[in-house]
Parts: sequence; structure tokens; C-alpha cells
Amino acid sequence: MPRKNPVQIREILESVRTIALVGASEKTDRPSHEVMSYLQRQGYRVIPVNPRLAGRQLLGETVYADLPSLPEPVDMADLFLAPERTDTVIDQAIVEKIPVLWLQIGVINETGAQRAEAAGLQVIMDACPKQEIPRLSIRTPAATL
Repeated sequence: MPRKNPVQIREILESVRTIALVGASEKTDRPSHEVMSYLQRQGYRVIPVNPRLAGRQLLGETVYADLPSLPEPVDMADLFLAPERTDTVIDQAIVEKIPVLWLQIGVINETGAQRAEAAGLQVIMDACPKQEIPRLSIRTPAATL
């Protein structure tokens, strides 16, 4: 069952500051690129994760190969991956103790979400922060400056 509790979404998006965006793309027409740019404009620090682009720059940030490679802790991992490619990343998020696991629209992995929740992570599934921020009138980091 997809997890989209509006109260939980509001609390998450008003408290997180640093987001690892897994499946980041350099292609400007890709949803992951558009969402990364949007989240940056809202005041979040977004660190792109994509093994194919590791070491390159994307929207002013260095791209990392995977979650264990990140140079600093993040508050949330936002997954732009096919559902069948999420298990490894979910397990990395658990090991790295990333507090929030966000699976984008259409990215549904019930067993992975259950594993993450059992490990203490909050999980949002089948939703997009770019849609939720305006829909719920979220106070983003940029709004609090």
C-alpha cells in the first residue's frame, strides 16, 4: 500500500535540509533533473547520486556513485529508479541510517519499504516532493530564510 500521509509528508519536507537524489540525470528533460533543480530553488541541498556520472558536476554539486560514497550525512534519500532497482539502495539507506526514504511516483517496493520501516526509517512511496510542496503549502528551507 503506497505511503502518502499528508501530515508525515509535511513534517518531513519542513524538517529535511539535505537530500540525496538517487538516479539523478544530466538530461534536462528528465524528471529527476527537473525535481533536483526545483528542490535546490526551494532551499534544499541536493546531492546527486548516479554511478554513471560519479565525479562529474550536476547543478553545482558533485555526483556520487552510491549512498555509502556520500561525504556527509543526508536527511533523505529520494529514489528515481525503476522499482526492481531499488532494493540495493534501500539496503544502503538502512545501513547509512538515512532517516527518510522517499520513493518517487510509480516507484513502488512494498517489501523494501517494510524493511526500511522495520529499521526505523520513515518511508514515503509513490509521491513527488515537487508536487507535494505546493499542494501542502510546505515551508521549505528557502521560505524560512
